[in-house]
Amino acid sequence: MNSDKIIQIKPLGFPWETEDPFLFCAHHRDEYPKGNEKMGIPTAALKDRVLGQDFAVKDGFRMYHGTHIPGFPHHPHRGFETITINKEGFVDHTDSLGAAGRFGAGDVQWMTAGKGIQHSEMFPMVYKEKENPLEIFQIWLNLPKVSKFVDPHFKMLWKDMIPTYKERDNNGNITTIDIIAGSYNDIEAPTPTPNSWASNPDNGVRVLTIKMDANAIWKLPKSMINGVNRTLYFYKGNSINIDGQNVKNYHAVKVNPKEDILLENGTNDGYLLLLQGKPIGEPVAKYGPYVMNTQAEIIEALNDYQKTRFGGWPWPSQEYVHDRNVGRFALHADGRKETR
Repeated sequence: MNSDKIIQIKPLGFPWETEDPFLFCAHHRDEYPKGNEKMGIPTAALKDRVLGQDFAVKDGFRMYHGTHIPGFPHHPHRGFETITINKEGFVDHTDSLGAAGRFGAGDVQWMTAGKGIQHSEMFPMVYKEKENPLEIFQIWLNLPKVSKFVDPHFKMLWKDMIPTYKERDNNGNITTIDIIAGSYNDIEAPTPTPNSWASNPDNGVRVLTIKMDANAIWKLPKSMINGVNRTLYFYKGNSINIDGQNVKNYHAVKVNPKEDILLENGTNDGYLLLLQGKPIGEPVAKYGPYVMNTQAEIIEALNDYQKTRFGGWPWPSQEYVHDRNVGRFALHADGRKETR
């Protein structure tokens, strides 16, 4: 690289590669059609798909592990956290603790798996009269060894809770920053889950989504915390110049966190995700939905799930979705309910 401010530029695959303390990020953009009476995909659109394992984009969308409603039917997790950022569409959540919810554009779900939980994430086709596009990010944030067996925790960061900061450049073009974790310009994000690596400000965890107007110019200030990893993911737009380097759409740019970074957007609106944090710096053993420190702990997780199912499954089906007319809500395991 010509700039000492840019460490690496890489094209994005599926899922996106991340650095410690993050494990990966999955970006889901699907142009789902009009829904049928059961909030599923019309039968004709399911032809020639490998249902239950459909990750190939066909007609603009994927079913993932769903068979009639797209999404991820019940599955276990242990040892890490999921941060699900919704930009468009709806996600229906259910879990083995009896918690449930529906969240939409601008909302974020933060879930600590800890010692073990089952949950389902389905994408209901709530609209019969129009298409149901979906865009979400799911970020896996690791837990340190000391927190891998904490009690599971489910939290909603609703759109109206997430601060937005706007910067206008000298030409009047605006950059809009949603502060999901950490802070920006002394504006603090909502409090994360209690045992998260992000709950200690000294760990420098920052998650931002960024929208730049066409031709906007914006400076990302250097980190005030030493030792963090910092990556910008340019996922939508035509091109962007990042401190002298022209970057094409759907590329990751690892930047030097000790330096200010100047971004000059191209002629279309540009969209980026920023992930930053101090590394946990512990061994990582992964097997599907389990993230531990050793292979012995992975075997223990598999055995524990076989014995306990992490609390079982209290819902009528593995692909359970809520009523079409239900709005955005969260039902917590203790019976507390939030509505939006």
